[in-house]
Amino acid sequence: MRITKKHDVRLNEIVDAAEMLFTSKGYETTTVNDILEKVQIGKGTFYHYFKSKEDVMDAVINRMVEGIVKCANAIADDSALTVNEKMRDAILSMNISDGVGKVVIEELHKPSNAQMHQTSITRTIQAVAPILAGIVAHGVQEGVYKTPYPLETVEFLLVANQFIFDSGIFRWSDEEMVARALAF
Repeated sequence: MRITKKHDVRLNEIVDAAEMLFTSKGYETTTVNDILEKVQIGKGTFYHYFKSKEDVMDAVINRMVEGIVKCANAIADDSALTVNEKMRDAILSMNISDGVGKVVIEELHKPSNAQMHQTSITRTIQAVAPILAGIVAHGVQEGVYKTPYPLETVEFLLVANQFIFDSGIFRWSDEEMVARALAF
């Protein structure tokens, strides 16, 4: 018997299953058939929602970016924090290198996923930069920061952050990582 579900419910089931499978089996070894089996749907249903396995990975990345944005917004709105604390905590909230995030990051560091990796970095920066620019603009008003270009300054910082702390590019020791984090 065919089970009909609302569009968003089914979409989330597919993304949840893909995320779980990518975490447990790895992206490369997970097949569309694995996802179909996990969700118990047919190929037609899968392809109604996604064109490919890459599109599902894209949805997993989007979900992670949405989580980062939600967290950064909460930090930016926290009136108990100073401008410097908001900036520090918001940047730290971008670190998704644990749990499912760690597996996705490992998959993105593989040469075959270079385009998706670049896309995830670009989306994260584009989504978080306006939030951090608001913090910087507030800091400029308070005299804590000085820049006529809050958004552009934040974009440069985020690009540097994404590049220098990318474990797929640099293999810093723990000591080297701490030194760079303190400098940043």
